[in-house]
Amino acid sequence: MIAVFLAPLYILVNVYLFCKIMWWFKSWFPAFEKKKHWILPTILYVFFALSFLIAFFLPAGHFRRIMKLIGNYWLGVLLYIALTIIIVDLARIIIVRVLKIKFTSKRSNQIHRFVGIFCSVVIITASILGVVNARIVRVTSYDITVDKEAGDIDSLKVVLVADLHLGYNIGVLQMQRMVDKINKQDADLVVIAGDIFDNEWEAVGEPDKLAGVLRGIKSKYGVYACYGNHDIEEPILAGFTFGGKGKKQSSLEMDEFLENAGIKLLKDEVVMIDDEIYLYGRPDARRPGRGITKRKTPSEITASMDKDKPIIVIDHEPSQLKALANAGVDVDLCGHTHDGQLFPGNLTIKLMWENAYGYLKKGKMHNIVTSGVGLFGPNMRVGTKSEISVVNIHFKS
Repeated sequence: MIAVFLAPLYILVNVYLFCKIMWWFKSWFPAFEKKKHWILPTILYVFFALSFLIAFFLPAGHFRRIMKLIGNYWLGVLLYIALTIIIVDLARIIIVRVLKIKFTSKRSNQIHRFVGIFCSVVIITASILGVVNARIVRVTSYDITVDKEAGDIDSLKVVLVADLHLGYNIGVLQMQRMVDKINKQDADLVVIAGDIFDNEWEAVGEPDKLAGVLRGIKSKYGVYACYGNHDIEEPILAGFTFGGKGKKQSSLEMDEFLENAGIKLLKDEVVMIDDEIYLYGRPDARRPGRGITKRKTPSEITASMDKDKPIIVIDHEPSQLKALANAGVDVDLCGHTHDGQLFPGNLTIKLMWENAYGYLKKGKMHNIVTSGVGLFGPNMRVGTKSEISVVNIHFKS
């Protein structure tokens, strides 16, 4: 319903941005003073602006995948078109309205040309670097100490990944980069903190090949995962979902894919690592998934556990930190936030979460939030990074 109300705003914003772009064009090419020369640019702009909407109504297939990709690239570019134009307009208002500085017609036209070039460079540079940056998987390391004994285990190297968002943006190539990075770590344990999929099973390209790549993850104790809020079968349009009022859950194909990929899905359940360490996988808070009506509270999670043993929790969203710490959890591993993914999102995301990215100690509990490997929506990262997080956990000997 929100998408319906936002549609007129989206149209108005794009009309405004397009007029500003053409205003810059006119300063360089006087031919654009004639409206007939606006026809081709208008058609091109409308095509890109509506590309994700066109894809939404297309039947599944190769053409829909292409249109989805175009739409995802467009959303990222649109953000930086809007940001640069807003900043320029604010500067113009300050100069003309507040400072009362006036320019001759010739000088004004020169300024328009310069501003147009400057904004174009900023938009193109941010977009290209964002696309390239999103494909580079980096490694972020943390060293933490849990004041508990774990039998003969002195330390545990855990590789945390999250937010793969397998679908239109992310496929075999990015997963192979991720797996290569993981396998260089000689991990004891690999955990995936949700959002493995990007809402639509049909968006997953080459699923058998993808599963084969993920089966290549090397880990002493195996690979475990929990589901996140996007691990459901539901149509999505520009970040808005249209799944009706029924229970939202993963498709059977998603569950089967994980099994084929050698990934153990934990659905509000616990496993023991070497009979000494608890590993608990929490379902998503709002979309707990098939077979779960209500996920367990932090106190219910640890009620039957021996709290003298280390307790590690995989939880997609970094919420309920205080409750988890009070319940005796030692390590809470999360994703979800993408660290904002695109500047200035990496600044505003900090207002929404107690720990939006990185490390936070809550009582005796260590909380780590990774920015993830994949992408949601815009097919780029600006001011953030795709990463795997290596968590070296040391125990009391």
